Amino acid sequence: MRAGTSDIPVAEEAALTAAMMGNQVEKLFDVGVAGLHRLLGNRQQLYAASVVIVIAGMEGALPSVVAGLIDRPVIAVPTSVGYGASFNGLAALLAMLNSCASGITVVNIDNGFGAGFAASLINRV
Repeated sequence: MRAGTSDIPVAEEAALTAAMMGNQVEKLFDVGVAGLHRLLGNRQQLYAASVVIVIAGMEGALPSVVAGLIDRPVIAVPTSVGYGASFNGLAALLAMLNSCASGITVVNIDNGFGAGFAASLINRV
């Protein structure tokens, strides 16, 4: 689970859902694109994961970055957090849907439950 600090409520919903469905969950917060060094400092956790849920608001670029680093499924969750032209998560949603990185699945805005559920289904395979 990867998320910036303002995305924590959605990340916690995804983590709780995945954990209640029997998955081991590791959480990383404040690892967004604006602090890329914090994401790269946790590379080993990314490489070890079987599936990664990435929560991002604003421009929604984080799932593309993560998917470009790993060869695992990435579930992207846009959030309604943001200002300016974020349009309550629509900008992040469209960016995630248009990502050129392979292996990304996108759920709806603020849908932590859907992301946790999808991760659980992937882990069952």
